[in-house]
Amino acid sequence: MERDGSIPKQVSRESRECPPEWNALTGSVIAAAMEVHSALGAGLLERLYEQALCHELDLRRIRYSRQVPVRVSYKGLELGEQVVDMVVGDTVVLELKSVERVHDAHLAQMLSYMRSMRLPLGLLINFNVARLKEGIYRRVLATTTPVPPAFLDEVPSTPRPSDFSAPSAFS
Repeated sequence: MERDGSIPKQVSRESRECPPEWNALTGSVIAAAMEVHSALGAGLLERLYEQALCHELDLRRIRYSRQVPVRVSYKGLELGEQVVDMVVGDTVVLELKSVERVHDAHLAQMLSYMRSMRLPLGLLINFNVARLKEGIYRRVLATTTPVPPAFLDEVPSTPRPSDFSAPSAFS
């Protein structure tokens, strides 16, 4: 939200299109990632952030799978497998990075994973930034995909509006 209480245009359109459960789930993941980044800072290896984020998601009782294989096929021919960093709540493809700059190829890879897995949401989080909200990229594949069964053991409180104030969080 903006300081005047209005919702930025890039958030407003997406919020109307996404079920509230999806926004709550990605908000919870972003809040967990911000907690990890606040404690560890920038500049570590990706696998260390992944391990810390898994621990934080466990503490928050948010279901996830780690290092999930994705089968890639082309016109009926199975080409092989790739591995997604994490899948949260059977809804969100979560790709973690610790790079100087997120390139379009990183986002395209996440979208390919989303399509292959038929999951509606993707979050790419780059921990190698001074302020984490500058390293968060959220993509919505399709809003007509049914919401999977409950994704949280216990729904946490709504994230603070400031967690979503940066346009990069939903670009």
